[in-house]
Amino acid sequence: MDGQQYLNQISEANRPVAKAGKGGRLSRILHSKFFIAGIIGVVLLIIIIIIGSALGGDKGSEQNLSYELKLHLDDTAEAVQEYQSYIKSSDLRSSSASLYGILSNTSRELTGYLEEKYNFKDKNISKEMQEKAASAKEELSNELFEARINGVLDRIFAHKMAYEITLITNEEAKLAKAGKSEVLTNLLNESQQSLNVLYDKFNDFSETKN
Repeated sequence: MDGQQYLNQISEANRPVAKAGKGGRLSRILHSKFFIAGIIGVVLLIIIIIIGSALGGDKGSEQNLSYELKLHLDDTAEAVQEYQSYIKSSDLRSSSASLYGILSNTSRELTGYLEEKYNFKDKNISKEMQEKAASAKEELSNELFEARINGVLDRIFAHKMAYEITLITNEEAKLAKAGKSEVLTNLLNESQQSLNVLYDKFNDFSETKN
């Protein structure tokens, strides 16, 4: 090896290695399988969130809340009508008759509103919602039946109706907040006011006073 070759060899050994430019690193990152997998994961997550919102986001809508309320009104009115004749207290029977009238009237007006706005039919109510309502109805009916055969219907009936009034008025308040119709708001407010008056009669009921 002559002198020139030796110098060239030393020069090549000491020459700084060229660093990859920013563009090169970015390109490698963008084409990395981990980066691509991450992007796909984010996109899938966004899609799942959108689908979930579409499927479950309307649970608090005016329409669904109205359906739930209608079922509750009808089922409670049916229970009141079934057991009213077994009540011993004349005052409690009177309150029961008033409750039945309020529940029936509210359900009728609500049904008319739903028919006009949503072309409502009973078949429009989801199976899940119907099953949930049926379960609550059966539970109420069983408790009242047990109370009747055990001779304590008046006390249990008053207690259960006070509880149902609380549930129904809460549902009405929630629906009034979700709805945007003055007609709906007015019928709900009227129902709430009437039910609140009856609540005290049921909640304060005592067999010793009758």
